[in-house]
Amino acid sequence: MASIRHRDGKLFFDFRYRGIRCRELTRLPDTPANRRRMETVLKRIQRDIALGRFDYARYFPASPMAARFREPGPAARAGVGVAATRPATPLFRDFALTWLHNKSVEWRQSYRDSVAQILKTHLLPAFGELPLEQIDRAAVLDFRTALAGDDPRRRRPRAPATVNRILGILSLLLDEAALSHDLPNPCQGIKRLKVKKIDIQPFSLEEVRLLIERVRPDFADYLRVRFFTGMRSGEVNGLKWEHVDFERNEIRIRETWVNGRTEYTKTDGSQREICMSPPVREALLRMEKLTRPLGPYVFCTPNGRPIDNHNFVNRVWNPLLRHLGLKPRRPYQMRHTCATLWLAAGENPQWIARQLGHTTTEMLFRTYARFVPNLTRRDGSAFDRMLTAALNGGLSETLAGHPAKTSAGRADTEARHG
Repeated sequence: MASIRHRDGKLFFDFRYRGIRCRELTRLPDTPANRRRMETVLKRIQRDIALGRFDYARYFPASPMAARFREPGPAARAGVGVAATRPATPLFRDFALTWLHNKSVEWRQSYRDSVAQILKTHLLPAFGELPLEQIDRAAVLDFRTALAGDDPRRRRPRAPATVNRILGILSLLLDEAALSHDLPNPCQGIKRLKVKKIDIQPFSLEEVRLLIERVRPDFADYLRVRFFTGMRSGEVNGLKWEHVDFERNEIRIRETWVNGRTEYTKTDGSQREICMSPPVREALLRMEKLTRPLGPYVFCTPNGRPIDNHNFVNRVWNPLLRHLGLKPRRPYQMRHTCATLWLAAGENPQWIARQLGHTTTEMLFRTYARFVPNLTRRDGSAFDRMLTAALNGGLSETLAGHPAKTSAGRADTEARHG
């Protein structure tokens, strides 16, 4: 990683070019102002390296390294007499670090940290010292095979989803390289590994009741809100009182708490308003007396800090499941439980999707298909009831089996009751 460092009170540039570490000393004393000036220059150096147009002699004309990296003459560039020493494209490492710096402004901090970790752990060790033009389809396939294979340092092979995520970042980076240097993206056409479908494991209503009754008293209302709103862990842990509206009877999801900081929600669609059911409203009214004086967060520690999900899982959630003899599950299953309870109650799927922060009902039906009333029923009873009602004086039942009297039905009822 390029940086500004100091030696004997003087600042110097420390960066890598064509796989070689370069250190260029200046006469500037180590002061904040001089560091800022040099950081501006260093960013230009990194940009030029990434774009393949860095001229060492232009930046450091008196440096001995300038002769080493001097551009070959026309004969060398044409391949006559001597071999060209300069690669046609920058090293993957140089391009990747500049790409990360430029793209970071578009991303949430948690995603930025994730991409930086993938670069450091996987991509730079594999491709860092290769010029971009030398990274071909065979190299990417070999890399994928190594990721998915057995690693003696790991207890089990990487999950296909993890391999796909790493290759996805590589493909994004090489897309940018393709645009900047007119190269093909070697990731094009390489299929993602098949990810095994995992069934959700929602709790039954009886299990929900048991969990709320047996959890530590200070977490009972926390579980009520999670089970009956479908909020994600980061959303409920980062919920602030300013986003709880008792007059409109709704919770506004505007932020999320991730890795110890407040961030924007997972997606734009996650920005939403959740209707408070009576149990949720009552739970929040109780919490208001306890936590509003402590700070902005609805659910917090005695010092006003948001609940740490790691501590909650290890100190409250997992011990509770073991105590009750329930199958181990992630707290995220509380969100799945809420969705299945809404479906079982016959709520409108579009309304449920909005409550969960989905922009369409596609994910709802894909994830919860077997919990949708009538969707998995195979006896045809719902269709039979509809036809019977329609052939006997009008449609008096909906597909969900709820009575809905027609005008003829109401007239007949009124006649019978005078």
